[in-house]
Amino acid sequence: MATFLLQCAYTPEAVSALVAKPQNRTNVIKRAVESVAGKLTGVWMSFGDYDVVVVAEFANNINAAALALAVTAGGSLRSVKTTPLLSINDACAALRKAGKAAYKPVGKR
Repeated sequence: MATFLLQCAYTPEAVSALVAKPQNRTNVIKRAVESVAGKLTGVWMSFGDYDVVVVAEFANNINAAALALAVTAGGSLRSVKTTPLLSINDACAALRKAGKAAYKPVGKR
């Protein structure tokens, strides 16, 4: 399973509805994640560019994209940013592979 960070921004209408009737949306988010064969790690409210931060595990990019598309289509969010997360061990393995890659920058021989 791969881990993904989803950063979500509510529409002004959704924020107004939540202010009028505050609610914990964790169970709604958990059901949505599980409906596309994912596992919810955690949900946080935030402020700044995004209102909600979700960390979840999915078997593949398709399932992660399915969740992002489903919640975007719902109309309560003005944006969803999905970021794959690497464990530190996976990042170190990627760094080792990068050191052996045959890539040459522009202007280098």
